[in-house]
Amino acid sequence: MTIISGLFLTGNVIAQQPYQGKVGRTLAESKEWWPEQVTPPKGAPNVIWIVLDDVGYGASSAFGGLIQTPIFDSLANNGLRYTNFHTAAICAPTRAALLTGRNSSNVHVAGFSHTILSAGFPGWDGRIPAEKGTIAEILRDYGYNTFAVGKYGVTPDEEASDAGPFDHWPSGKGFEHFFGFLGSQTDQYKPELVEDNAHVTPDGRHLSDQITDKAISYIDKQQKAAPGKPFFLYYAPAATHAPHQVDKYWSDQYKGKFDEGWDVYREKVLANQVKLGVIPANAVLPDRNPNIASWNSLTADQKKLYAKFMEVYAGYLTYTDYTVGRLIHYLQSIHQLDNTVIFLLIGDNGASKEGSFQGVIGKGTFSPGGTEEKQFQDNLNDIGEIGTPDGHNTNYPLGWAQAANAPFKYWKQDANSEGGTHNPLIVFYPKGITEKGGIRKQYGYVDDFLPTTLDIVGAKVPAYIRGIKQDSIQGVSFYNSLNNANAASLHHTQYYYIFGARSVYQDGWKAGTLHHPDVIDLANALNGKSAPVARDWDKDVWELYNINEDFNERNDLAKKYPEKLESLKKLFEEQAKANNLYPYIDWQDVFQRKIHNTKSTQGKTLEQLTNKVTNAETKSE
Repeated sequence: MTIISGLFLTGNVIAQQPYQGKVGRTLAESKEWWPEQVTPPKGAPNVIWIVLDDVGYGASSAFGGLIQTPIFDSLANNGLRYTNFHTAAICAPTRAALLTGRNSSNVHVAGFSHTILSAGFPGWDGRIPAEKGTIAEILRDYGYNTFAVGKYGVTPDEEASDAGPFDHWPSGKGFEHFFGFLGSQTDQYKPELVEDNAHVTPDGRHLSDQITDKAISYIDKQQKAAPGKPFFLYYAPAATHAPHQVDKYWSDQYKGKFDEGWDVYREKVLANQVKLGVIPANAVLPDRNPNIASWNSLTADQKKLYAKFMEVYAGYLTYTDYTVGRLIHYLQSIHQLDNTVIFLLIGDNGASKEGSFQGVIGKGTFSPGGTEEKQFQDNLNDIGEIGTPDGHNTNYPLGWAQAANAPFKYWKQDANSEGGTHNPLIVFYPKGITEKGGIRKQYGYVDDFLPTTLDIVGAKVPAYIRGIKQDSIQGVSFYNSLNNANAASLHHTQYYYIFGARSVYQDGWKAGTLHHPDVIDLANALNGKSAPVARDWDKDVWELYNINEDFNERNDLAKKYPEKLESLKKLFEEQAKANNLYPYIDWQDVFQRKIHNTKSTQGKTLEQLTNKVTNAETKSE
């Protein structure tokens, strides 16, 4: 009988090692043997993935925005700016693809892991299978310590109690320590907080302060116990997802800074972005999105209210930059910064589509809010709550969300658009990147993080993780571009889908369709603002763009090149079928409660079920 006894490292691949000792009847007749401990190569770099939430391409000053982020600026100026990087158009699919190096529907997260946003189909059940191992599992078995803090977002609601099961918690996916929240949104002062495998009581401070303290604590203890041992940290603050809550110290820094409005903001950002080189020199802004009013047409009270929302959002982002800076300065103080590779993704999708045209303070995304005038008056009456602990769902108006997305059109959720999917990436690695402040234009997607990281640390994709045979990785390493600005783009094809909105990219060409009804259509119908929009999948209007020449989708070529459009539509269907995206599920199916009707959800309203997503209303009661 062959005895299997632990793991060993061979050719940078973790493998099971047969027992090599001798077992006799007595100790004198036996010979002990111990498997060699898995250790990464000497000097292997630490790895930190920083993932922000709902930011927008044109928000941070690191990419030309008007919101000051000096730490991000410094990382970019001493590293690389990737200007053609993409995510899914909403948080859970992005995070599932990020952690696994595979397409989100391929790992069962076409939607979310929430009951209301998942369905009983292989691509939709929200449960990442064991054969789709994560970066944390790979690096843990390669000899790294693995930590995660902040937002996780891919644990099924049904499994999120202290009774588990814990297979889909961070601890079940390779993280040795976790401190944060399992859902998609949480109150920043009363978060639904978890440490390791149990819920814990928050200490009343802002969540970003708490997760940063914990991240530093994990690293500090590890480095004292095993100096020089590499670690992997997944740092994922809730910022700048709703609720926008931040101390007045930060938001007051922007008083009056946005009084010129969102139209002027977009123009200024465009000029900054051209100067920085993060967009083409001949770039032109697209028109305002549908139903976004010109700033000059607004009343004085509207300007006052909307500017306040943006001041808070800006303060929130600057504060987030500060908390990241605390981590960076700590690494510097222990002489680990130069041997740390940092991937800073400034947004897991585009700027938020959930803020409505008037902004949101107390009510949730799916809560009936009445007419536009009533929503505006309610917000104006509660203007003092914006950004405070009492603003349990604070989110800025859609006009500011498009401004934060400059130079793109549309928003988060819109998988057809660059505004939903095109996000800034900064890569910082002093030990491994020679250029400082370089620009990289290669096309990339969020599942490329994993293979690129493995190339940097010198690890291979394992055939097995803890005895479970692994599926192939779909992401493509961009390691070749770290020290070669002219390296070829290796990620050739990518599909996108978020509840009906969909697109496909191939070698510079892109076809996409917005799909109706979307969340705005359905919310308007819910509040009696407009008649319901009819759904017809076969009548969705597709657009075609040459992204290499028209990076922000201003010139629709569908009528000029109908054969190209049809070939890309066919490619999308092929990708959908191959990656378990079928059946198509859209926002109408969600609003009408046509999915995940189990015993635990039957009889509950849409608003009741969204408490699972945000936990805001239950925390405020």
